[in-house]
Amino acid sequence: MAIIGWHHTGDPGRFDEDGYLYYAGRKPEKELIKSGGENVYPAEVERAILDLPEVTAACVIGVSDQKYGKSVISVVELEPGKELGAEAAAQAVADRIASVKKPRLVDFVEALPCTDSGEVDREQVRASRG
Repeated sequence: MAIIGWHHTGDPGRFDEDGYLYYAGRKPEKELIKSGGENVYPAEVERAILDLPEVTAACVIGVSDQKYGKSVISVVELEPGKELGAEAAAQAVADRIASVKKPRLVDFVEALPCTDSGEVDREQVRASRG
């Protein structure tokens, strides 16, 4: 039985040489972290962190948390030679958007992993943070 038609999700995918469609993950703006009953969109938190002059890249993910269901964490890449404390980064988010959306943990890395297209590889970041 063939299924005809389309179901538009807005999510990225790719076709292989045989015409099979492969799901490539969610767009950051469509991901949702439910933390303590609050809806937190990673892209919103990332924009707030990227406003900081010391930051070159950021990736926000949700990780399991017994108390909140999911906790918001941010993995941040800084400009070479720049410094930024975890509390200062979290507070900067709270100053720009709702404070309940600030990361509970800010982790700094030398370089965030990227996909072939140059975007931050959210799945690889998520896998490395459990």
